[in-house]
Formats: sequence, C-alpha cells, structure tokens
Amino acid sequence: MHVGTDIVHIPALAAQLATPGSRFTAVFTDRELRACAGKPDTAASLAARWAAKEAYIKAWSQSLYGSAPVLAPDAVDFAEIEVVPDAFGRVAIALRGEVARVGPAAASLSLSHDGDYAVAVCLVESAFI
Repeated sequence: MHVGTDIVHIPALAAQLATPGSRFTAVFTDRELRACAGKPDTAASLAARWAAKEAYIKAWSQSLYGSAPVLAPDAVDFAEIEVVPDAFGRVAIALRGEVARVGPAAASLSLSHDGDYAVAVCLVESAFI
C-alpha cells in the first residue's frame, strides 16, 4: 500500500472556480458537481474532492518510486479520477479512461474540511504496469 495526502485552501479554490476559463472547470465530473451542489458549502466539498484527486496522484507516484512515470503530469485528465459517494455518503475513488487503464486501484479514501482547508488521504494498491 502507498499513501498520498493533500491539503487545499478553500477560498483559493473558490476563487479559481469563479474564474471563467479556469482549469478547474474541467477537473470535476458532472456527478461530482451534482453531489457537491447539495452540500452546505459547495466550495469546501469540491476542495475536498480536488485534494482527493491530488492525494491519489501522490500515492500512485509513490507506488512507482524508482520507476519512470506512466503518464506525463500534463497528460493526466483529473476528471478520470472521480470521487464517488455511496448511499451513506462514504466516498471512494473510481477511475475512468486512460487513468483506469494504467493506474492502480484506490484502496481507501478519507476527506475532511474545516475552516479554510480541505484535506484528503488516499491509499493505493501497488502499481501495475
């Protein structure tokens, strides 16, 4: 198992989300946007999901320690790393597209946000290539 963690400043992400043409307009899936729209603080929920995507990338990278990356950093489509809730609100990462083809499965995900910050911790299985 390999671990990744990330922290996001919620007001900074909210400002990016409000900026037309921001890269963040394409990193969330429709399902993620719908799930967060119903939350008391949409920006905090999206920030936690962005932290989850970054935490997954960090854990995946750690699983490849000593080996070349499988995808170039600018080739990662972050919408292919989707944070999905179950019927009880627990979250997991579902992989799609190229990331699903080459990336390791996410074994566990934890999200939290408080005040101005959102954090995520992700565990991945050993990478397969």
